[in-house]
Amino acid sequence: MNNINHLIDDYYNFLRSKTFLQQDEVSLWTCITTPFLGLFNDKIEIFAKKDNGKIILSDDGETIHNLELSGVSFSRSPKRRDMLDRILLNYGVELRNKEELTVEANENSFAQKKLNLLSAISEISDFRFLSEHSVGSLFRESVREYLSEQDVIFTADFISKGTTGLEFTFDFIIAYKQTEIVVKAFSLMNKNNLTNFLFSWEDILPERKRSSRKDVVAVAIINDEEQMIRPEYLEALDSRQADYIVWSKKDEPENIAKLKLSA
Repeated sequence: MNNINHLIDDYYNFLRSKTFLQQDEVSLWTCITTPFLGLFNDKIEIFAKKDNGKIILSDDGETIHNLELSGVSFSRSPKRRDMLDRILLNYGVELRNKEELTVEANENSFAQKKLNLLSAISEISDFRFLSEHSVGSLFRESVREYLSEQDVIFTADFISKGTTGLEFTFDFIIAYKQTEIVVKAFSLMNKNNLTNFLFSWEDILPERKRSSRKDVVAVAIINDEEQMIRPEYLEALDSRQADYIVWSKKDEPENIAKLKLSA
């Protein structure tokens, strides 16, 4: 456990060293440049401003605007818009003026709200990599159907608080008598969402073990139909004792067994 605490401290130090602030003296908005990469492989920027005792956080409309430039339209696809609304609801993010992602915070909730906004930006940016066929089927819905086909009883949109006090959302949780399995569906795996998943998994692990008094297992279900999965991503999952199922091999007995732990 001491080693894990050391790694978490290193992660926080890295985030802080790669986060830069710049305030506009006229508008009083502060630009927060984060270490996370956006749609065009540039650093994600969010903006913060105090207003009547509240802190407004915004992406200044960049996420939706960049997707529109990439040919991804939400106004012409009801299914895509439905998925967008679901992400916004999951993270408590508001869509203003058809493209600006915003949240309101106070000093106590700032860290959680900032995390929620960045998580929403990251997930929404993945729309660029979804074809019309993929949007029609939606990988997350395909995973839901897959779990149902295996007669697995699950709860969707599971939220758990970690040792840091922050809350993290997982796509599904499967609960057995002595074991819990948290599941994350990756329609596209990249360095950002893999890092976020591993950090959230390691952060909730001791807290879930304490509160549920069960063993806790993480399973990443990864879509390999749209792109090849980089071997180092799978190695990273192995190194953090997080299991995975590659979608093209989901029906193999050893993968089905990962979802049907009875211990």
